[in-house]
Amino acid sequence: MFLGRVIGTVWATRKEERLEGLKLLIVREVDLELKPKANFVIAADIVQAGVGEVVLVSTGSAARQAPQVEKRPVDALVMAVVDNLSFQDLGALEQEYQARKEPILSALDRQPEL
Repeated sequence: MFLGRVIGTVWATRKEERLEGLKLLIVREVDLELKPKANFVIAADIVQAGVGEVVLVSTGSAARQAPQVEKRPVDALVMAVVDNLSFQDLGALEQEYQARKEPILSALDRQPEL
């Protein structure tokens, strides 16, 4: 799975018959700060996503687990529209770790040896 931003729509008047009724979107991968990466996919959309929205994309055989695309030639699937992200960057996690580490090490140093 990856995060992406919908950047466009694919229109195909001639296509494999099992793709009939599926909306196809162009999704560009983004990082956790929502900055675009170089990768993109054409993904079937089952959640009514729109251009500009951040979405969660499943790829490979996992993309075909949804009933709407079962037994269809789909390799990428927009499976969620992302409303919000909550995470800590590595710098913040490192600071939190260091803040917890010092008191623990100090307490261990004060323990009498057996």
